[in-house]
Amino acid sequence: MNKRLHIGNLEYTTTNEELQKLFASEGNVVSAKVIRRLDGKSKGFGYVEMETEDEAIKAIEKLNQTEFKNRTIYVNEAKPMSNRHDFDRGDRRGGYKSRNRDDLNSKLRRLRKRF
Repeated sequence: MNKRLHIGNLEYTTTNEELQKLFASEGNVVSAKVIRRLDGKSKGFGYVEMETEDEAIKAIEKLNQTEFKNRTIYVNEAKPMSNRHDFDRGDRRGGYKSRNRDDLNSKLRRLRKRF
């Protein structure tokens, strides 16, 4: 069991402090964070990390599908983040992941640019 919890369907005005206070009744909260967009508006979900796995289980059992700020929240174990190796972040041109720059067409293009 993971100590990190995913909280879904949060009211958009929920703050990190309110989320921490809500989960503090179930144990020691290491961190509480409401996820926000680049413009600062909430995305409607967040993460809470509890100190122990037992506290996390207790929080899930007690707070899952309960009312918080007039909304039913959903509390689940957070899934670990997967590595995103689907595309090469260094190559911003789009297209396929790997392009062989030593193929014949690439060499011809480079030669044409010189002349």
